[in-house]
Amino acid sequence: MIADGPNGVCMKLRLDYPGFCLNVNLNLPGRGVTALFGHSGSGKTTVLRCVAGLERAPGGFLAINGQVWQDDANAIFLPTYRRPLGYVFQEASLFPHLTARKNLEYAQKRVPFKSRKVSFDQAIGLLGIEHLLDRRPASLSGGERQRVAIARALLTSPDLLLLDEPLAALDLKRKREILPYLERLHDELDIPILYVSHSPDEVARLADHLVLLANGSVVAEGPLHETLARLDLPAAFADDAGVVLDTVIGAHEDHDSLTRLDFDGGSIYVARRPEGAGRRLRCRVHARDVSLTLERAEHTSILNILAAKVVGAAATESPAHVLVRLQVNGTPLLARITRRSSNNLGIAPGLPVWAQIKAVALLD
Repeated sequence: MIADGPNGVCMKLRLDYPGFCLNVNLNLPGRGVTALFGHSGSGKTTVLRCVAGLERAPGGFLAINGQVWQDDANAIFLPTYRRPLGYVFQEASLFPHLTARKNLEYAQKRVPFKSRKVSFDQAIGLLGIEHLLDRRPASLSGGERQRVAIARALLTSPDLLLLDEPLAALDLKRKREILPYLERLHDELDIPILYVSHSPDEVARLADHLVLLANGSVVAEGPLHETLARLDLPAAFADDAGVVLDTVIGAHEDHDSLTRLDFDGGSIYVARRPEGAGRRLRCRVHARDVSLTLERAEHTSILNILAAKVVGAAATESPAHVLVRLQVNGTPLLARITRRSSNNLGIAPGLPVWAQIKAVALLD
């Protein structure tokens, strides 16, 4: 059934368990990656199971880009097999007796030829698995199995892709192996992706939109960059406070082995990068790595010093610290400083300051 409302992922779900209640009401983008982030038990996987039809939220509503999958007020509930979605779990769950090729063909055969939106060659190209097609799952690494599993999900030509902590079972090396392929999905697929994770770095690298969950409820949601820079997040999320910067390699300064990264708020320097000028890179700047001063320091080892203006400040879980939100030529930035420093500097909205960035974490 086609809904009259706006496109996007629209859900209103309430599900009661003993000692836990999921209660979410969300209108999410109809394209790109929305990350569901929260600690264990926050309700992330339960949301995905409801979206997939594996759990039924009584009285719920769910529509994907205008297609209604659940509307209990009108007695509509599509079972899982009728929902055009792809679902990838922590474990790849491939058929062990089939080669990677046969696993993929099995998925593709479920979709009528005229309804196929993702070709076999496109799926294996996106995930870089052509050389794995004749191998069985037991001979693949964890990262390779997950890439095959994601390709299999794509070959069902889904209108929505659900990724439930697909990197959680992988070691750091395998995570770094698969992340570029997930970025490729983000860049090239014209469907919404719901990505469940409890890893801040994964979320910072992949997401466009962020939903923060705690105890089954939404505590914050919105575009990634703005949501991460909010001051009103619960302490559980503020522990790792920081922002994400979308940058472009502006130039290499080989005499100092540095690379200049340009963004809307100015420029920052990092150790020399191998990529060429013009390449886009995402960076994460933790609030704990930003200090403030009223005058620009001239004799300092800190390279990245940006003119900023204070937008606001909030208490943290530690009575000795405050979290300060800044604007750097329109780009949000956070600084975690001591309460004493805040008082000494006279931190207040509108105050011009210099933000000194001690470390920049490149998300690659």
